[in-house]
Amino acid sequence: MSLPVCSPEQLAQFLGPNTTNAAAAANFICNQFTAVNNTFIDTTYAVDNTYLLFSAYLVFSMQLGFAMLCAGSVRAKNTMNIMLTNVLDAAAGGLFYYLFGFAFAFGTPSNGFIGRHFFGLKDVPDITFDYSYFLYQWAFAIAAAGITSGSIAERTQFVAYLIYSSFLTGFVYPVVSHWFWSVDGWASPTNTGNLLFGTGVIDFAGSGVVHMVGGIAGLWGALIEGPRIGRFDHTGRAITLRGHSASLVVLGTFMLWFGWYGFNPGSFTKISSAYESGNYYGQWSAVGRTAVTTTLAGCTAALTTLFGKRILSGHWNVTDVCNGLLGGFAAITAGCSVVEPWAAIVCGFIAALVLIGFNKLAEKASYDDPLEAAQLHGGCGAWGIIFTALFAKKEYVNQVYPGKPGRSYGLLMGGGGKLLGAHVIQILVIIGWVSATMGPLFFVLNKMKLLRISTEDELAGMDLTRHGGFAYAYEDESHRHGIQLTKIEPNDVSSTPTT
Repeated sequence: MSLPVCSPEQLAQFLGPNTTNAAAAANFICNQFTAVNNTFIDTTYAVDNTYLLFSAYLVFSMQLGFAMLCAGSVRAKNTMNIMLTNVLDAAAGGLFYYLFGFAFAFGTPSNGFIGRHFFGLKDVPDITFDYSYFLYQWAFAIAAAGITSGSIAERTQFVAYLIYSSFLTGFVYPVVSHWFWSVDGWASPTNTGNLLFGTGVIDFAGSGVVHMVGGIAGLWGALIEGPRIGRFDHTGRAITLRGHSASLVVLGTFMLWFGWYGFNPGSFTKISSAYESGNYYGQWSAVGRTAVTTTLAGCTAALTTLFGKRILSGHWNVTDVCNGLLGGFAAITAGCSVVEPWAAIVCGFIAALVLIGFNKLAEKASYDDPLEAAQLHGGCGAWGIIFTALFAKKEYVNQVYPGKPGRSYGLLMGGGGKLLGAHVIQILVIIGWVSATMGPLFFVLNKMKLLRISTEDELAGMDLTRHGGFAYAYEDESHRHGIQLTKIEPNDVSSTPTT
């Protein structure tokens, strides 16, 4: 915040008649105050940009989390393929978001549907955006693409990954982020001149914008491709195709957890704003509260999934717990900045039930999603949008979204139903937009035989048939001694090793 303007003329009047040159002295003093003021302004910009850059690095580190989670969730014969697609999401997404995506998302001034400035970062930086903001938003865009890759893992041609990832990060996702995050977006809470239902949509860090977009895109890809070979038997009964490494799943989950502290708290984009000058409570406190609500939602969802799956299956399954944890994070992402910590516990608890329910529904419908991405990010993301409309607190809403007194807040917090109405519309338009764009894309790719790999390649594994060899290089020492080992399934007591 800038200091009051120092006027040499006014100051000279207070220096008294005995001052040799009152005007020169006043001018010197004011110059010193101006220099101090400019230093404070420069420091504020530096602190906020450093905070945003650090948050961008955290969000980008989630790509490593996605890579490890995906690798552990697929079978060993497809590890190299899924790792390469994660690298591709970041690389292709970087170019297409630079050329088109950022402009479509945040190219102001524009209309309510799509941005039209800053193509190729032309005229950046300006008073509105610096380079750090582009980097942060790019990390979000590739996160959406990474979600989709999990849904269609183990059976998708490499060229299809390249096409869908470029289209999603360069066009589909940016349009949605423009609607809800740009100052010109038709449903943005920062578009104070034309707020949807007088309130706009509060999707702070992207339960809808990021998670639902990636989840719905993955849903259409998996539906059009069909399930993996062996996922369902001839009667339609689900057969578990377990990933090859629970260790990688847990590692990836912790990396995503770490990165989420850039994803949610970082969405403030600045930390030095004071809600009341000279007070200990400011935006830095809201950043801390957002980290706390994020943590509590994930922890609650993990524990709920742990005991819920124990009741349903009789096992303590670490993979299910990891997915439950991520479901809680996906849900709290929309309202993390505007709800109380106790409400985050409610969010995480119901998010776990939503995930378990959608997984059961997916099995009934013979829908195959190796990483449960559509159920987790789409289903839990949708719940997070509804949750925010129910539990958003008036005080926090006005602090995070200033400039519009009387804005609606959570229904259960006494704020009326306008916010809930706006959030229902958000869910519907995201489903409609992603279905209308990604659905036809996957359909055309499938008709052109560019989507799914051959049966032979799928059975052998894409690492061998498409990438020149397996991800793991090892030598079975037992063959040197003439010993052959037979794999024993956990429930197959009849199988024994043979020599």
